[in-house]
This record gives sequence, structure tokens and C-alpha cells, in this order.
Amino acid sequence: MKIAYKGILFTLIIVLSLSSYKSEERKPEPKKRPNFLFVLVDDQSPFDLQVYDPKSILETPVISKLAAEGTVIESARHMGSWSGAVCTPSRHMIMSGRSVWHLPSRGEFKNPNNPVGLEKQTIGAVFNQAGYKTMRTCKKGNSYPAANEQFTVVHDATKRGGTEETGSAWHAKQVLEYLGDREKEQDDNPFFIYFGFSHPHDIRDGTPELLEKYGAVNHTDKNSLPPANDKQPPLQENYLEAHPFFHGHPELRDEERVSGVWKNRDEQTIRNELGREYACSENIDIQLGKVLNKLEAMGELDNTYIIYTSDHGMSIGRHGLTGKQNLYEHTWRVPMIIKGPGVPSGKRAEGNIYLMDILPTLCDLAGIETPTTVEAKSFKPVLEGKKETVREVMYGVYSGGTKPGMRSVKKGDWKLIKYDMMDGAVRETQLFNLTENPNEYLKEHQKEGEMETNLADNPRYANKLAEMEALLLAEMESHDDPYRLWNQVK
Repeated sequence: MKIAYKGILFTLIIVLSLSSYKSEERKPEPKKRPNFLFVLVDDQSPFDLQVYDPKSILETPVISKLAAEGTVIESARHMGSWSGAVCTPSRHMIMSGRSVWHLPSRGEFKNPNNPVGLEKQTIGAVFNQAGYKTMRTCKKGNSYPAANEQFTVVHDATKRGGTEETGSAWHAKQVLEYLGDREKEQDDNPFFIYFGFSHPHDIRDGTPELLEKYGAVNHTDKNSLPPANDKQPPLQENYLEAHPFFHGHPELRDEERVSGVWKNRDEQTIRNELGREYACSENIDIQLGKVLNKLEAMGELDNTYIIYTSDHGMSIGRHGLTGKQNLYEHTWRVPMIIKGPGVPSGKRAEGNIYLMDILPTLCDLAGIETPTTVEAKSFKPVLEGKKETVREVMYGVYSGGTKPGMRSVKKGDWKLIKYDMMDGAVRETQLFNLTENPNEYLKEHQKEGEMETNLADNPRYANKLAEMEALLLAEMESHDDPYRLWNQVK
């Protein structure tokens, strides 16, 4: 009897042990928190990229692959600027999630309700508080210094040259070394890397081999034109030799003093400058590829959200302009490509997002509480396919020159731009249907289509003009725009 009892007891212990083992085996591992690689380039129109303009000759295979494996936002914009250095308010908005007139005072811009201590609610600080390891590399200047300092590791320097040490490769090197250190230390904490570039912002000194590829030279002689070359990018479809009226910002650097361009708008100058821009942009693509390869080798790529964007667009000959101080689509819009866990691949969505929406979206994706100081909206629902857009109306401003400056509003297919500058000497209105006229052709482009021009003076669209005028005023009021245009109620 004793032997049988012992046998039963032994069998029971074995069964219970196996049951316990199977139970432990089925227990799911805790979900690993996602990493973030936020890529910000300086001065890049979305239409430089084949992702947005299939006719572009700029080759960026890494960015194109990112788009194919992720989601492309069609309507992503910076809200605008109260400074000729458009990147300054843009980068404040990215970091803080606040709208253009609610940012900290800077230079001539004075916010009567200046937010105190806002830097503690910006990207680096928020992700630090959430237990992320944070790292940043980017240009110096024309940014949000107090927010930049919140990242734990910071390697900032302006690198706009054509060598490994003076150009975009330097920024990539900082990220690669940071990732290498994580490997050595076997650091398994989630990371947030702010991977910023100083290019393709001028001076666009590309690497010799890429300049040669795009038929461009680093032209420095004001008294001659750069040589013509068949390899250079063709002129943009909305190129003009001059803008039809003054842009309203006297002695504006981007329109008058950029080396290699100055006030020239001839075909040779513009095509050469586009070649320089493309050379710098392709180098960015190469450097981004190095970092993505490293993440893949580390086994981190699939668990990393990659966000690719720019602080604003750029003209370089479009509409007879060369700078970023305007509200045409090539400059008001920015590229926005997102790839990561759960983000649909090969998808395009309208979005209607601002750059300021980045912070709440990052928080949403990371499962972090969004700071109460944020005014923007998360576009995670757009990435999940639950929404096509996060807002119906988009508002834009440029008030860095003479006041009030330029204002724009977009809803659906329709877009209005108004100009009130030079003490009233420049007062212009433009109305476009972007479906029929995506390049925002003006009469100077001499297109044949009835709607391929500015429709503001066409009596057939008087009601639409009045509707858009009222919409613009409502947006200016809701965003605490301190100015009013000549035909608005004071």
C-alpha cells in the first residue's frame, strides 16, 4: 500500500510540474516598447522626391522604399512663419506641438502670453520622462535651443559641405556611433533619435560625384553664369523668370543673396541650383540608408517608427522665386513618410496635418501621455486607416517681411492666398482649384485650361472667393493672428 501511494504521489508531482511548465511556456512575453527615428531635413520641397513627383530625376531609393513600406501623407504642411528664417518657428512647432502665434517670443516676434518653461514639455523632455534614451544630431541655429538641450545626447553642428566631415555623412556618423555604443553596452531601453540634416539648405555644396551626376557646379562668380549641362534637372513646370509682383520682403536673403543664385532666375542658374539641391538630397538618402542598415543588423528596424519630413518646402525657380518665404504648394507643403509597427505599407492618405501634429502623434504611438501644453492633433487615426484627415481646413501665414504679409487657407480642392505688403503697395489675391491646377499656374504661365490660372478675378467663382475669404478670416481669428488684411473687418 505504501509503495502504491508513493507511486501515485510521484505521478501527481510530475503532472503538476509539467502543467506548471506549460503554463509558463504559454505566458506571453511583455511587449517591447517601440523605438523612434525622426528624420528632419532642411529646406526640401516634397516635389523634389519621386514619391510626390514621379517625373523628378532625383534618385532617392531609400526614401522611395520607405514610402513603399510605409504610409505617405499627401497634405502635410508647416503652419507658417513670423520670421524670414522660416525654419525657426517651424522647428518650435515640431518640438512643442503649438501653433505659430502661440510659440515662445523670439527676435521681433513677441507673444503677449509667452509660455514659460515650455521646453520641459517638448519632444526630448517628454521621451526622457517616459524612460526613453534620447539622442539628437542636427544643424545649429535657427531652431529651438532650449528644447534641443533636453535630449540626453546632443551632437549638433551645421554641416553643409561636400565631404564626409563637412556634409551629411557627419550627422549619420553621430547616429551610427550612438547605436554602436548601445550595442556595446547591451542597452535594451527604447530609444528616440532625432536625426537632423543641415542639407539640402544652401550653401548646397554636394559631394563631387553627385554634383557630376546632376551636371552641377558650386558656382561662386557673380559676374558669370554656371555652365549649362544636359544632366541638370529640367525646369519645374511652374517655373517663371520672375514673380509677377514683389514678394514683400525687402533685401530678403533667400531671394537676393544666396551664393550661386543671387537675383538670377535664368534657366542656367536655376537648373544648376536644382542640380546642387538634388546632389545634396541624394546624399541624405545614402546616409539614411546607412542608419537603416545598422538598425536592421541590430534587429531593431522592425520595432522602430521612422518618420521622414522637412521643416518646410523650397522654391528654386518655381513661380520665379528661390526661397521658402511664400505659401505656394511647393513651399507650404512638406514631405511626410511614416513606417513602423502597425503602419500600413504602400498607403497614401490626405492627412491634412501640420508639422506641429508630430509631437502628439509620437506620444500616441509610444503610449505616452501628451503634454497639456500641446495644441495640435495626433494623426495616428490616419495611420490606422480610421480617418482620412484630422482637420478640414488648413491655415498658412508668412509675416516675416512687411506686415501683415501673406495668408492662405485651403479647404477641399480650393485654396486662397492673399498678399498685403509694402504699406499697402502690394495687395493681391489668388484663388486656385488644386485638383484642376495643382501647379498653381498663373496667367504668366500661359496655360490654355480655363481653371489653370488664378481665378480670383473670374466672376464665375465670385461666390467661392467670398466663401474662402470668410474662411480665412475665421482661421486667422481662431489662431490668434494679430493682424488683419486690407479687406477684413478690423
